[in-house]
Amino acid sequence: MANEQTPEKRSALDRFLSGISESIFQTKLGVADVQLIGYVSDLMLRFVRIDAVHKMRRNDGRPATEVFQLLCEAERRIGIAKREVHRHIGDVTLFWSGMFPESVRGDGKDSPDQLLDYFQHGKRSYKIASTIEADESRPPCDLLDRLSDQFELCAYGLREIRREIDEAEPGEQLLLS
Repeated sequence: MANEQTPEKRSALDRFLSGISESIFQTKLGVADVQLIGYVSDLMLRFVRIDAVHKMRRNDGRPATEVFQLLCEAERRIGIAKREVHRHIGDVTLFWSGMFPESVRGDGKDSPDQLLDYFQHGKRSYKIASTIEADESRPPCDLLDRLSDQFELCAYGLREIRREIDEAEPGEQLLLS
């Protein structure tokens, strides 16, 4: 589900994230799955905005800001809505465990996320999402299944992307400001 815009219409940040994703996954990790790499690149681009991370809502209308809350919401939904919540759980756990592994244990000492294994719940959620059919505008089931199977590798790839960004020269980091 890579960004389908033509290269001329893609933002500099989109091109940067796509390029660094392709470089890390293909060159360093030996992954040639273009669809998987495109999904990870799109994930980073979507989550540049924190409101995309917290897009799911609880029954009371407030954002579900913890994985535990998202898991509760997934149990309340059916069909495509259930698929989307499980996909979002997979995305959130993959993004945070890959880009910011130091912060995956919840927002504070009273957070129920302290007790969650992000890898386990991310893999499980992608797997569940992969079993619910959807239209062509959503990621295909086989891609979500591969994300479940390759969760650890994708998280490692995201850590490598972050390391690459952190080690970049100061002028190169201006793209992310």
